[in-house]
Amino acid sequence: MKDFKNRLVVSSILTIPVLALSPMIQGVFSYSINIPGSSYPLSLLSTIIFFYGSKPFLVGMIMELRLKKPGMMTLVALAISVAFFYSLAVTFLISGRIFYWELALLIDVMLLGHYVEMRALIGASRALEALVKLMPCETVSFFMGVDSLSWV
Repeated sequence: MKDFKNRLVVSSILTIPVLALSPMIQGVFSYSINIPGSSYPLSLLSTIIFFYGSKPFLVGMIMELRLKKPGMMTLVALAISVAFFYSLAVTFLISGRIFYWELALLIDVMLLGHYVEMRALIGASRALEALVKLMPCETVSFFMGVDSLSWV
């Protein structure tokens, strides 16, 4: 759980400049930061977010594919990877639209979701442990003192 929290904090902090430098966000909020070659810092920050923040999803995808049971980790890792590699291609090779801010927010939201899920699971486990402690140590027979039952 601590690892997810650390990844969430670092990714969220790095997402702030990604959002600030993204052309679409600038257009929506009507401001402009004109830095020549601003797509290069965006790609660098997004690369850090991708490799650090999405590591649990990429590792989870590999495990799911090894077991031949693709699941949610495969879906998330695929979406993140497509956004990342397409945006890199647009930055350095082809023309198109970059998706760096979408990538960063998707990773942040997925990390937050997993962190909340893990906290809930740990809380439920602790509640079950507390219930087990309340159970009596010995089992009591329903028919105490009855040696045999006859159905005559």
